[in-house]
Amino acid sequence: MGPGGVASDLRGVERYLVVPLRGMRLWLLSFPLMFASIAVTVALSLVGAGVGILLVPPAVMMMRGLLDTYRGLVSRWTGRRIERPYLPVPEGNPLQRFLAVMQDPATWRDLAFLLLDPIVSAFTAFLSFLLVLYGIYGWLLAAFLGRIIKEYGGNDWYTFVPLQGSFSDHPVNAALIAALGTVYGLAGLYFGPRLMDAYGGWAQSLLGPTEKSRLALRVRHLAESRADAVDTSARELRRIERDLHDGAQARLVAMGMSLGAIEQLLDKDPERARTLLAETRASSAKALSELRDLVRGIHPPVLADRGIGDAVKALALDHPLPVEVAVDLPGRPDAPVESAAYFAVSEILTNVAKHSGARHAWVDVRHEAGMLRISVTDDGQGGASLSGGTGLRGIERRIGTFDGVLALSSPPGGPTIVTMELPCALLAP
Repeated sequence: MGPGGVASDLRGVERYLVVPLRGMRLWLLSFPLMFASIAVTVALSLVGAGVGILLVPPAVMMMRGLLDTYRGLVSRWTGRRIERPYLPVPEGNPLQRFLAVMQDPATWRDLAFLLLDPIVSAFTAFLSFLLVLYGIYGWLLAAFLGRIIKEYGGNDWYTFVPLQGSFSDHPVNAALIAALGTVYGLAGLYFGPRLMDAYGGWAQSLLGPTEKSRLALRVRHLAESRADAVDTSARELRRIERDLHDGAQARLVAMGMSLGAIEQLLDKDPERARTLLAETRASSAKALSELRDLVRGIHPPVLADRGIGDAVKALALDHPLPVEVAVDLPGRPDAPVESAAYFAVSEILTNVAKHSGARHAWVDVRHEAGMLRISVTDDGQGGASLSGGTGLRGIERRIGTFDGVLALSSPPGGPTIVTMELPCALLAP
């Protein structure tokens, strides 16, 4: 067996050993969470006095914040992804906030979870720890505790086996207790992952979104992404209009005026007319160059002709830093997805040049599990954030129109890794 197989086996053994401890921690955490439900319950009891209308929303927000952390913990430890189920709560008017949290089914599901979780977790996640602990107790009885208990006149049973002493006093009885302890311990270790998975299913059923809330959240996301798409299109149109007005249009107007002057000077001053013709020719070349740049900014020809892979490679060639590009695409995404991905990469590379202080950058483009996955890495100073004014939030909104997601890893000192995933199918090349 190679080193990789040994490491895999060790990870498997470690998983069985760690699960009982995690189950114990989840059960213990259920009790502090109950205080959050008590705070919400007390606030609800004061609604009749009017004070509860002001107290319920902050109490529910506090409870949701704690459960958000708990969702992440359960998701990591059970492998079951638990999404946030809450409908939006309006800001400002206390009565509207109160009605919003009261009408959200997730509020009542949270309260039910917090009320029942100490019981459910005791028979699922915590049970594996209890079995292991009871197995260890059996071995301690067989080793020396049995003799101590009998010496002080105590009487006890280990499951169905009466306690008669330790190995030195009654070896058969102690061996039977030790065997039972081993069975309990191994059962706790073996069934631990299954019990943890059962607990994850319970937590997912109450802490995750219902179909109604999932649909409402989906509608909200689509409304926001549509509004972002409309705003982005409007800004792009204004930019094109401004570039045309200030650039090519102004040059074309000047060229028209120059041609009029040339027409009048042809007979009177041919030398002057020839000079104006040369200037007009230079202006036409500049106007054509500006129009090409404008078209390239709307939809680069290389993107339309060669696809996202070659378009990103073209970006790398024009970048002031050395940029290595790796592309693994057996086909092409739909044109709108390609365009969104291209301009996102373009903006990220621009940010790298302006803000990162990097000396090198890497771009990886591939298609995996129905996702166009693009990662941009630089060896700069790090410390980037989605709220740092670097345009990453705008990129996130842009790809969000296509249900895409953006992840950022940028610890102080670097490196910075920006990863984008856009769901799409590939067309034949």
